[in-house]
Amino acid sequence: MQLPLGIGLRDDARFENFVRGRNGLVCAALEKAASGFGEQYLYLWGHVGTGCSHLLQSCCHASDPVRRSAVYLPLAELKEYGPRILEDFDQLDLVCIDNLEQVAGDAAWEEALFHLYNRMRANGHVLIIAASLPPAKLGIKLADLESRLNWGMVFQLQPLDDDTKVVALKARARARGLQLSDEVIRYLMHHGSRNMAHLLVTLDKLDVASLSAQRKITVPFVKQVMNW
Repeated sequence: MQLPLGIGLRDDARFENFVRGRNGLVCAALEKAASGFGEQYLYLWGHVGTGCSHLLQSCCHASDPVRRSAVYLPLAELKEYGPRILEDFDQLDLVCIDNLEQVAGDAAWEEALFHLYNRMRANGHVLIIAASLPPAKLGIKLADLESRLNWGMVFQLQPLDDDTKVVALKARARARGLQLSDEVIRYLMHHGSRNMAHLLVTLDKLDVASLSAQRKITVPFVKQVMNW
């Protein structure tokens, strides 16, 4: 069950630093599933930046303290290795599969996922899947697989409103030892993308640039680094 190099968990992708907004119910369900006391199957979907990948990795992190084996499988990165990569992962307590839309419509991948569902069920293990669309809109051709995607609870992740994005940005900055003024945050949100994933990428870029230049993150510094 060796994954290609580079496939792993982000250390900062944890439930504790996920700003939940209107996603409290799904987070609670995922925390229970990760600990082995919740649903056996869950399906998450949401647009880019809503936090599907963060939450799947959070589940894997949360399984470790309770001695449950887990794996995170981002199909956007693993698709090229073929569906055989899914073999044997049913032996783990928790399997989290991300980017299902990447293989929807591919007969070989769909069959492999169908059989994985069956093996996970036989073993009593937990399977959590995330995609950008709900099951009915993925374009799944194997009817039996589509039915299995609906076996458990299906959740749509809700995007954060602007006020909650500010809270999330400040929390991420504090975790990195940064102090962001309200002025800088307003500038980021008014001049860059409002997509949360893009905002966090921008923050990471500013953090690296700030360390390199030994400068605080101010509006003029943001303009210089981002060429805005």
